[in-house]
Amino acid sequence: MGSPSGGGRTVWLGRATVRAAADAPGTAPRTGGTRTIPGPRGRRARRLLPRPGGAPPSIAATSVSARDGSPGASPGRSRSTALSSVTAAAVLVLAGCGALILHLVQRQTGTVGLLVGLGLAMVPLPFVLGGLAWLNLTARVPLRHTVFCLGWGACAATTVAILANNWTADYLTAHRGAFGGLLGAGIATPVIEESAKATALLVLLLPLGQRLRCHGRRSGRPCALLLHRAPALRRPHPYPRPPLGPHARGRPRLRPYLRPLPYLCPAPPSPGTPHRRSRPRTLAAGVVLGGMTACGFAFTENALYLGRAFTTDQRNRLDSIGLGDPPSLRDFDSTVQTFVLRALLSPFAHPLFTALTGIGLAVALTTGRRWLARLAAPAGLLAAMLLHGTWNAAADLGTDGFLVVYGVLMVPCFVALVCFALWARSRAARHAWRPGRRPTRG
Repeated sequence: MGSPSGGGRTVWLGRATVRAAADAPGTAPRTGGTRTIPGPRGRRARRLLPRPGGAPPSIAATSVSARDGSPGASPGRSRSTALSSVTAAAVLVLAGCGALILHLVQRQTGTVGLLVGLGLAMVPLPFVLGGLAWLNLTARVPLRHTVFCLGWGACAATTVAILANNWTADYLTAHRGAFGGLLGAGIATPVIEESAKATALLVLLLPLGQRLRCHGRRSGRPCALLLHRAPALRRPHPYPRPPLGPHARGRPRLRPYLRPLPYLCPAPPSPGTPHRRSRPRTLAAGVVLGGMTACGFAFTENALYLGRAFTTDQRNRLDSIGLGDPPSLRDFDSTVQTFVLRALLSPFAHPLFTALTGIGLAVALTTGRRWLARLAAPAGLLAAMLLHGTWNAAADLGTDGFLVVYGVLMVPCFVALVCFALWARSRAARHAWRPGRRPTRG
């Protein structure tokens, strides 16, 4: 039993002696009757341990492969690279749609009308976003998803809606005349706009990052750096899948083909309810995602209508000045009426429509009843289209008809949405402060 060299220490465990030496990196550990206690160097060396069933990597190979994207790159780095490529593609698509929609709106309103419309459309935006942010305290939807939905509604959905609505209106007017215009405003426009807004929720559920795989080994060609993903162990699902009984064999399942999101997962079945059910957080997440998409859509649409009204009023004012009439504030009656109607009376109209689509999709993804999973999403989208079509048709009923539809239909629906938000917040707070329960992160 000699004294340890190199600043080591000896630990006595019965008759066996355990040595832990803080030797230089090049010093080989002694193996004769001793073992090394894992110290700081041992913990650092654990990062280089091979995966189960894999070959032991080396430091040089790991650093080089992680740098050039070879098949030995770390799975975490390749996964983050794949996700960053998806994010970059989404940003480029939304930026292109934003530039296109600005050009389309500027052609209809002019530069001054565009600036005035954007300024007036910003007035109701903080109130709507503040309400959705308050509800998001229950839903806990990540910021990147809410920003994506907001950008999709403001750029992509409005671009599709303007192009499709113009083509549909021209086609129906040419073939049906005045009745075709009413048909387009009451039926075609709600179908196009609600479908364009609902696409944002479907894009979030697509497993895009999981599809970026490299097939260079089969074809013999090198893999692209942004599309490479090294093979790794499959991670478990965030929620356990319910066992399939003999009655469920051979039937297609909906959820396994979509991307599992932590805020769109079902609640575990309780003893009293054997089926999985939707949670208040899940329903609130559907409202937040749909409301964010509709908020961006309503902002761009308000800028278009307000800018167009301001341009029309400005032309009428110039005509009255040319005829010798003195200018007055009544020259901008159209702009004031449009602002009161869209920014003051109905700032939550579009979020209310698309919230029905979000609730239906949330129920379809989280319920344990197969018939409800198949009918919830189409029923929510259909309800959004019907409510949107009724709101558009009320504009052609005159002032009295519009006020009747507003008081009988829109106000109760808005009150029901507010009551739902209050219920979801109270249920989430009661569940979080339940005795004996630790707070969890979603």
